[in-house]
Amino acid sequence: MSEATVHAHQAGSRKLFLYVWFWLLALTGVEVYLSYVQLGVKLMLTLLMGLSIVKATLIISYFMHLRFERRSLVLTLMPAMVFVIVLLFLFFPDSLRLLHMRPQ
Repeated sequence: MSEATVHAHQAGSRKLFLYVWFWLLALTGVEVYLSYVQLGVKLMLTLLMGLSIVKATLIISYFMHLRFERRSLVLTLMPAMVFVIVLLFLFFPDSLRLLHMRPQ
């Protein structure tokens, strides 16, 4: 193994992974709490999507070790993630249209 590979695997310590795991657990708790609060549909979906993006970023960065990879790999994968997020926001209004078309 090269020195860069060894450094990449040593960069993430157990303490760091537990810290990230705690924040993922806390964000999941917030999402569960929000499911019991009576908020408007638009606000609820916006909050849940925002929290999901934060959680996905943490998972990709730390548990998939993207944070410790070379910059070229990060610059290759980030445009794809931005594209997916843009598509989510493009289809978000359509989901609200379908919600209003639903028979009561």
